[in-house]
Amino acid sequence: MTSSAHPGEAPPVPDVFDPRRYAAAVPYADYRVLRDHHPVAWQREPEVLGWPAGPGFWAVARHADVVRVLRDPGTYSSQLGATQIRDPDPADLPFIRRMMLNQDPPDHGRLRRTVSRAFTPGRIERFEAVVRERARTLFARALESARAGGGTVDLVAAVTDEYALLNLADLLGVPESDRGLLLHWTRRVIGYQDPDEAGPEVRDGTGRPVNPRSPAMLRDMFEYARQLAAHKRRDPADDVMTSLAHDPELADGELEMFFFLLTVAGNDTVRSAAPGGLLALAEDPESYRLLRAGKAGADRAVEELLRWHPPVLTFRRTAARDTELGGRRIRKGDKVVVLHASANRDERAFAEPGRLDLTRAPNPHVSFGDGPHVCLGAHFARLQLRALYAQAPPVLKPAGPPERLVSNFINGLKSLPVYLG
Repeated sequence: MTSSAHPGEAPPVPDVFDPRRYAAAVPYADYRVLRDHHPVAWQREPEVLGWPAGPGFWAVARHADVVRVLRDPGTYSSQLGATQIRDPDPADLPFIRRMMLNQDPPDHGRLRRTVSRAFTPGRIERFEAVVRERARTLFARALESARAGGGTVDLVAAVTDEYALLNLADLLGVPESDRGLLLHWTRRVIGYQDPDEAGPEVRDGTGRPVNPRSPAMLRDMFEYARQLAAHKRRDPADDVMTSLAHDPELADGELEMFFFLLTVAGNDTVRSAAPGGLLALAEDPESYRLLRAGKAGADRAVEELLRWHPPVLTFRRTAARDTELGGRRIRKGDKVVVLHASANRDERAFAEPGRLDLTRAPNPHVSFGDGPHVCLGAHFARLQLRALYAQAPPVLKPAGPPERLVSNFINGLKSLPVYLG
C-alpha cells in the first residue's frame, strides 16, 4: 500500500501485484499514484498463496504506454515468456506457446486468420435473437427468485454465469449435456489464484499449486475437444467447432488449443464483464435511468461499462530487446505487465475518467486489448452485453457488497446480491 511522502517527494511505489488485494477492490487510487509518479514501475513478486516468488516485473500504468506495448510485438513479446505474470515451468513453455494468445507474428497471424474464418460476423449475428431471448428468460427467472426471497437475488448465480456459458456453448456447438464442463474448466483456469474457485485439482500432493495451463491439467479438456471435433466431422452443424474440425490448415494439436482458448477466454470475457456492468448500473441509478429511457445509446453504454469494469486486469509481455518505456530502461528478458484497468482511468486519455458516462465518445478503452492480439471475440461479447443490459428489469439496486475474485488477472465477481423489481 502507498504510504505518505515528504512534500515535494514522489510517494513510494504501491504494490499492485498481490492478488489478494483485488478481492477487496481494484486498487484505482494506487493506479493513479503509478500514473502520476511511477508510470513504469518495478513490482516485486513475493510468494503468495503458495505460488513461489518470481523475479519481478515492470507495471505499465498509463494509457499511451499500454497501447505502445500492445502494438509492438517486436519489442514486447507474447511468446518469450507467455502472457501470465507468473513464469510458467520452462518444461511447459513449448506447449503453452502453441496457443495463439502466446505467439508473436507471423505465427500468430496465421492462426488468427484461421480461427477468424469460423468467427464470421454473419454467424455471430445469427445468434442475436437467441441471446436476447436468453437474457429475457434468465432475468424473468431471477425476478421470480427475488420475489420468493424477499426481493434479493445473486445475479452471478441467477443470470450472468449461465448466460455467458450457454451463449458460448451455442456458438461452439457443445451439446447441452456437456455444458457444465465449460464452466468447470473456466473456473479451474481463470480462478486458479482463488482458493474457493480453483478447487483441489490445482494442488499437488504436497498442497502446492499447479499451473492450470500445464499439459497435465489440460489433458481432460483436450481429450474432450478431440472427441467433439470427431463428432462434428461425422455430424456437421453451423457452429465454430464444425468449422475448425473441417479446416485443413490446422496442424495437430492446434484445434485443441483453440478449444481451450475459446472456452476459457470466450466464456470469461462476458462472465466477468456482465456482472461488473450490472453492478455499475445498480450503483448509479441516474445512468441506469438514462439507459432505460433510451437517452444513452446501447453501443456507447456497452463501451463505457467495459471501460468502467474491464474483464481483464493485466496481461504480460517479455522484452525481446533492450528498450526504454516511460523513462525507464527495460532490459531484454524483463517482464512487462500492462494494467488495463489503470489505462482505462487515465486522465490523459479520458475526460473525468472517474465518472460513469454512458454517452462517452470517443472511448478508447483497452478492455479488449489493442494491437495484433485485440480480442477476437469482442464483437460477440458486445452483442451479448448489449442484449443483457437491454433486458435488465426496471428496479436494479445493490443489496450488499459483491464478492470479488482473488485475482490480479481477471476482474471477476463471484456473487452480486441485488434488489430486482
